[in-house]
Amino acid sequence: MRPVPNSLHDEVASRLREQIFAGTLPPGSFLDEAALCELLEISRTPLREALKVLVAEGLLRHEPRRGCFVAEVTESDLDEIFPVIALLEGRAAHEATRKAVAADIAALELLHERLQQCAADGLVNDYYEANYAIHEAFITLADNRWLAQVIADLRKILRLARHKSLHAPGRMQQSLAEHLAVFAALKARDCDAAEEAMRTHLLRQRDALRDVARNQQSRLTP
Repeated sequence: MRPVPNSLHDEVASRLREQIFAGTLPPGSFLDEAALCELLEISRTPLREALKVLVAEGLLRHEPRRGCFVAEVTESDLDEIFPVIALLEGRAAHEATRKAVAADIAALELLHERLQQCAADGLVNDYYEANYAIHEAFITLADNRWLAQVIADLRKILRLARHKSLHAPGRMQQSLAEHLAVFAALKARDCDAAEEAMRTHLLRQRDALRDVARNQQSRLTP
């Protein structure tokens, strides 16, 4: 059963957010309020409240006298965001390592086995899903709602970039090795090592995205 939204504008914000993440509303696109009201069968008031929510999240930018546009994430933005999210997820790994119990470690073992199988089979999309589940598991085990909230906010911005780091040659195996290093540190109850390994994992993801962008540019060069 679907959860009941807190209000109409929350529901509208959720629908628009999904369209942004799916690329139906691509980066830089203008949000025509009149057209959206007609499409969603709502009045201007809940739509504008929803737009304010998405502007606050960084998914939209508002330009005075022009309206709202889907935010665009530049390479410079990624250079600034990744060191921050690396610190945050590193801290999550530190706290997860300190708080994890035997049952948690057993559950993580299954997730890492799934990740290894996806890598062995070369299933990129499945690997992304398993990778996401592992990151979520560490955040859940950290049990720090403030940390989880800030990471979630930054992840929304990163989803706008729509980059696929695993497209970089050899990145999937490198990513797998990085995840196994984090997990090994957790099983050894070495909080500092887990934090460092997770931070390294995120920073290397940025390096891989940079390689993907560079290769894409080179293919367009005459």
